[in-house]
This record gives sequence, structure tokens and C-alpha cells, in this order.
Amino acid sequence: MNKSTATSRSGKELVGREAPGFVAPVIGAQLATLEDYRGLPLILNFWASWCPPCREETPGMERVWRKYRDDGLVILGVNVQDGEDEARRYINEFGVTFPNVLDLDGRVTIDYGVTGLPVTFFVARDGTISGRWVGSISETRLDSWARSLNENKDIRNINHGENPKGYRSLN
Repeated sequence: MNKSTATSRSGKELVGREAPGFVAPVIGAQLATLEDYRGLPLILNFWASWCPPCREETPGMERVWRKYRDDGLVILGVNVQDGEDEARRYINEFGVTFPNVLDLDGRVTIDYGVTGLPVTFFVARDGTISGRWVGSISETRLDSWARSLNENKDIRNINHGENPKGYRSLN
């Protein structure tokens, strides 16, 4: 019997597979596609302005971005269920400088199997998802996995999982 929750299984089946492609508007810019980041280590973070665990992890996400961005690591936020105005207010409130896209029709969220927020995916340079974390990710864990991803190390065998107190259902 599977005792894990639907939220904790967000995107679990994607680990080890090619990241689903997408096209989405960048907040304050043009469109972005997953292909724009091919060859770069990429962290995809699904979030919403109304999500308390998202608010908890965002400052650490920004610090990790600033630490590794000059090395080529990309953090790309994927905003879920907000309009552009709400997303902009959130980004301004936290001083976020990494790019963020709007998932206006929910297609990216569906393709990644996201059923609760936040969820973070780690995409290797070859475009495969090497790991994921469900719930608010600690800055320490994020930094460690970002460093490994940036160094092109395989993180699939790292103990992936969830922060059961650090997510909210989309329902």
C-alpha cells in the first residue's frame, strides 16, 4: 500500500527522464522555452505568491542563485495560479533577480505533475531531471544540490524527498 500523499508524489515519475519542454512568458520580458537552457544546469522552482512555504524558501533560492549564476547555473521560477501583477509584487517584495515565467494556462504545472507547492526540479545539462524536492527546500540542501548539479555530478542517488510541513495543495 502506498502511504505517500498525492502532493508528495509531485513529479516523482519524471526523475531520470527528459524534462518536459515548454514555452512560457517571462515576467517583464519575452517568451522562454526549456530549450533556451539546454546545456546549462537548471533548477525549476514552482511557486505562487499565496503559498507560505514558497515565501519561506524564496530568500534562500535568491542567495543560491547569486552564488552560482556566474558559474552558469540557472534558477527559473515557474509561477502557478497568479496573474502577472501578483507575481511581480512577490518578486519585488523578495528582491528576486532570477528569471520567472508565468504558467498562465497551467500546462507546465500539469506536464511536470505538480499537485502542491512548492516543488523544485533539478535538470542536468543533458536535459534530464536528476532530482526533485517537494515542499519548502532548505537553503543548505538547495546549495548542496545546486553545487552538485553545477559540477555535473549525478544527484539521482541523493536521498530525494519532501518537507511534509512545507507544501500546500493546489486544490
